Amino acid sequence: MGKHSASTWLAAILCTVAAPALAQEECGRVSISEMNWASAGVAAQVDKIILEAGYGCDVELVTGDTMPTFTSMNEKGEPDMAPELWVNAVRIALDAAVAEGRMVIAAPMLQDGGVEGWWVPKYIVDEHPEITTVAAALERPDLFPAPEDASRGAVHNCPSGWNCQITTENLYRALKADEKGFDLVDTGSAAGLDGSIAGAYERKQGWLGYYWAPTAILGKYEMVRLDFGVPLDKAEFDRCTSQPDCPDPKINTYPVSEVYTVVTDSFAKKAGVAMDYVQTRKWDNQTVGQVLAWMDENQGTNEDAARYFLENYDAMWHTWLPADVVTKVEAAL
Repeated sequence: MGKHSASTWLAAILCTVAAPALAQEECGRVSISEMNWASAGVAAQVDKIILEAGYGCDVELVTGDTMPTFTSMNEKGEPDMAPELWVNAVRIALDAAVAEGRMVIAAPMLQDGGVEGWWVPKYIVDEHPEITTVAAALERPDLFPAPEDASRGAVHNCPSGWNCQITTENLYRALKADEKGFDLVDTGSAAGLDGSIAGAYERKQGWLGYYWAPTAILGKYEMVRLDFGVPLDKAEFDRCTSQPDCPDPKINTYPVSEVYTVVTDSFAKKAGVAMDYVQTRKWDNQTVGQVLAWMDENQGTNEDAARYFLENYDAMWHTWLPADVVTKVEAAL
């Protein structure tokens, strides 16, 4: 009996020792696309830390962007993972890749989706609670003075060359905002658009215009997205709202962009329990905005922001992982 108990005990010890090696063998080398916008870059660094510390993976980060990364994953099977893929841009090709067994859609990285719209500062809504729609805001040009002519209101547009510049201009025309006393203001660049919001907040002045989430600006400044008063007409959005020089734009609503983690089929098969993590982890736009705001204020890198998230939002990421993996990640931090 003593010898049997000792053998059982020894076997248990060997299994315990062997488990991490087995997990590492199953996971192996993983290549992750570190996309060139902030929320996706931070997500890639979070994945790197958790997969290496928690699952024993050997992670390589590679620079990426939506279309080049998707094309490479679809045609070459690399990189293994795109943590934050805005799938509306590649929906047809992605559906075909999934159906043909080349790629797997995992968890929704942004559980709220990517959100676009026209926004106003929260203090405007606090003072004027009737302003919950775009139409209501356009009744009050006096609350949103144009920078060059305070007798007119301003709708702040997207930077030149971005698709949202087209959608904002089309909606501005559809809403007949010019006739209601509003100018469409060219913000020039992403920095100019951000600066216009920051400047309005500093002066506690009204601001109306296009923005999107998750971003550092919306993590730093409380803004309210206004209702366009109509449901999304996706066919109309594709036909006209999103198209340059559309002759007959109609009032419409922005679609919510689906944002998922996408992996290659080979990664899904080789990753073992690490795939459970990729199928589970997701975060909300408010959290991402707060992390990006911290990153911006502290001039941090993607890795800095990932560590800031892991050190300050443990109630969220602990739910993504088994207890033993949580312990390993916390020890690594």
